[in-house]
Amino acid sequence: MNQSPLETALSRAMIRWSLTKSTPVAETPRSWIFRVEQNGRNVAALKILKPAAFEDERRGGALLAWYGGEGAATVFDSHGDTVFMEWLDGVPLGDAARNGRDDEATIAIATVVSQLHKPRPDAPEDLTPLRERFRSLFETDVRAWPHTARDLYARSTGIAIRLFDKPSAQIPLHGDLHHDNIISSGRGWLAIDPKGLIGDPAYEVANTFLNPLGADKLAAEPRRIAALADAFSSRLGFNRKRVLGWAAAHAALSACWDIEDGNPIFGQLAVLPQLLAAYDQA
Repeated sequence: MNQSPLETALSRAMIRWSLTKSTPVAETPRSWIFRVEQNGRNVAALKILKPAAFEDERRGGALLAWYGGEGAATVFDSHGDTVFMEWLDGVPLGDAARNGRDDEATIAIATVVSQLHKPRPDAPEDLTPLRERFRSLFETDVRAWPHTARDLYARSTGIAIRLFDKPSAQIPLHGDLHHDNIISSGRGWLAIDPKGLIGDPAYEVANTFLNPLGADKLAAEPRRIAALADAFSSRLGFNRKRVLGWAAAHAALSACWDIEDGNPIFGQLAVLPQLLAAYDQA
């Protein structure tokens, strides 16, 4: 009987890395995830990339390997469309923020970013420029936004243009760092699923202002926005106004993505006015 591409990739991986058991645990729009065992005792993860997402995922996988396990899950090996990596069975950092421990979560994020941004030689060469990531923001027709929110789009786009026009350091970026992409482990909090970007270091924390998932009221709280900006400025040395600018620009970008996909943008519209106010005051 003919095997499916997934079955073929899985069977080849089992042989390549001498794996003895595989259990499917998740399917995402971009990959299949398996929990695997090596020698019947060493537990690991196997990520098999879907063809449509291969290039983006490959970039992220190369960056994850480059981190060398510092602040991120360790990649043991990869081959073609398959990544053999550390199994993380802990809880997402979002749980702490959702359960009243947001300040602790913020410190954990800053710690992870400091590890991810350590200077390392031989960075992957084909990382996506941050400006390309923002294409949807710059190309969206303002009329796609609700009438009452078009000024938010215009202001956020103006901030993004100014940020790109003002030179900054260009470093490898995880590119999708938020509370639920950081998982607890015996080695501490570790990031997963990087996008593989290159750009301004201060962009790295932008997505945290919209997160964690399911905590829209927390995200729109002005005191929380100020606390995040303060923490990232003091702990990571980022320019506070630049952090808030990227947060607002990213919130608008996120809204553009949801508009493209036909999804509501209530969360972004709750946070964006507060981010713009904080940016103006910074």
